[in-house]
Amino acid sequence: MPSPAVVLSLVNRLKFKHLALLVALDDMRNVHQAADQINVAQPSASRMLGDVEEAFGFQLFERNARGMTPTTLGAVVLAYARRALAELTRFAEDLDVKRKGGHGQLTVGAIMGAAPDVLALAVAALKTERPLLNVRILGETSDQIVQLLYRREIDLALARLTTSLQHNDFHFEPLARETLVLVVRTHHPLARRESVSLAELVQWPWVAQPVTSPARVLFEEELARAGLNTPANMIECGSIFATLQLIETYDAIAMLPESVVRDHVRGKLLVELPLEIGKSLPGYGIVTRKEEPLPEAAHHFVGLLRRFSQPIADIPARARH
Repeated sequence: MPSPAVVLSLVNRLKFKHLALLVALDDMRNVHQAADQINVAQPSASRMLGDVEEAFGFQLFERNARGMTPTTLGAVVLAYARRALAELTRFAEDLDVKRKGGHGQLTVGAIMGAAPDVLALAVAALKTERPLLNVRILGETSDQIVQLLYRREIDLALARLTTSLQHNDFHFEPLARETLVLVVRTHHPLARRESVSLAELVQWPWVAQPVTSPARVLFEEELARAGLNTPANMIECGSIFATLQLIETYDAIAMLPESVVRDHVRGKLLVELPLEIGKSLPGYGIVTRKEEPLPEAAHHFVGLLRRFSQPIADIPARARH
């Protein structure tokens, strides 16, 4: 337990302006730029940083010729500062909505594979029931979304856990499977082939998700099982939208959720290659912080997600084409 004197010192001396400065310093690694970002003079920013470090009793940043680098303990403080500011921002936004006659806010992180089906149906139902509820949707890949959840920038997530230890911090409730398909643009030389092999495909350009994403991990595992190297000609892209634009522009291959490319295939912008891949990708689900009750709107939204995920989970992806 921290001593009462230490707690009292922090309570009396720390202000949200101090936390804003710490986050700005972490982003900019420069006192002058950080001061500009929070709209104070540089001498004031330097004094504020000195006050914060004195309150904690240790240095938060190492100063060097190239700028500033967080110390080990400083990184812990910075993580708290980001979470505290995110909570305050969300509180202020929610309060402003209520002041204007609205009914709160819900912020959800979601992988793109869930967006066309489960997420869209649940959000549509929610907004029909609660038209004044402010709904925000963030994220692209599971690794990005789990970090948003950890920093308390979202209420809940539609994603997968991405490391073996995250079950200690988060509760995971499976919802639905996500089928992955290999796609190319309509005029790609492989588009009209009746059969292709993975060994043949790795010779072509690829657009792939970052190495930290579950889909990319699965892709690399399938290459390893086949005794193949990672494609040499690869663009790494964390944005599903950008990936779609890239593969519609030139002759690259991408592995994407079937739900995301469904309309593109129907519209003959993309062609699905005749090779099954990603069968072992685990299903996605509802991810929430442990030991922390959900806000009422988030709790209601979880019920809608459960309702709309069941039919999708029961119907094979190929039957939905």
